Amino acid sequence: MDNARRFYHALTMLPRFEVRQGRLEFRGNATDGRPIFEQKRVDIMLGVDMVQLAAKGYIQQALLLAGDSDFIPAVAAAKAEGVLVKLFHGRSYHIDLLREVDERVTLDQCFVNSVRR
Repeated sequence: MDNARRFYHALTMLPRFEVRQGRLEFRGNATDGRPIFEQKRVDIMLGVDMVQLAAKGYIQQALLLAGDSDFIPAVAAAKAEGVLVKLFHGRSYHIDLLREVDERVTLDQCFVNSVRR
């Protein structure tokens, strides 16, 4: 079993942890001839999960590691159910997503150093 499969298998064995896999869609070739693939469907799967868990009252807090505006409707729906939504983001993020969430954490070297301790 290669490293990627071992990692995937380990994730599926974690308690209270779900793995969502989308699809790779071919988008053409780069100028150097290499194929370009794009991940599809995972954002909406995660958004649906967040809204369903919020609506059923299973969660009080959602931690989102993203930067994509596709999550805005799911964040708004979860918040309407009383869920506190905390966004963990890097340098690239959509400003409207940043505005929609309740709390924000920048994933920078300072954050990494604090987690490593």
